[in-house]
Amino acid sequence: MNQHIAFDPARDVVIERLIDAPAPLVWEALTRPEHVAVWYMPQAWGRVVRAELDVRPGGIFSIDIAVGDGQPFPNVGCFLEAVPTERLVWTSMLFPGYRPAVFDDIPITAVVTLDAEGAGTRYRFTALHRSVADFEQNMASGWQQGTEIAMDQLVAHVMAMRAAP
Repeated sequence: MNQHIAFDPARDVVIERLIDAPAPLVWEALTRPEHVAVWYMPQAWGRVVRAELDVRPGGIFSIDIAVGDGQPFPNVGCFLEAVPTERLVWTSMLFPGYRPAVFDDIPITAVVTLDAEGAGTRYRFTALHRSVADFEQNMASGWQQGTEIAMDQLVAHVMAMRAAP
């Protein structure tokens, strides 16, 4: 666990995968809208209809998703930290430019770390919740299951990127 994170197992979750690809390729899949659109939403649940990322502190993290033939649902946040091939942090509690957010969803701060492990990359996603109640509500909603499916899709997408000429 990263020493900069005040992890609380009562309200936070960590999900990890070992990806058989170098960190620069994983970073590309995490930070380029055309790649995020492929893996971010569990395919059986819906789809990404728009992705906009300005990967720098204060930059926009915006991914619109749609379930079935429904209207797009915006997910907007702000990048807090971006250290290429190592660490990416964003939150839904702030809009771009660090403006206070207004939203109806459960806010999280996401901390992604990439660590070299052999020839691959250890991908660690930490979701920090503001309260135990938010954490429990997110867990009851199927959020963790969806996040794990999306992470599996990320791994598959990175492997396809690695195999491409």
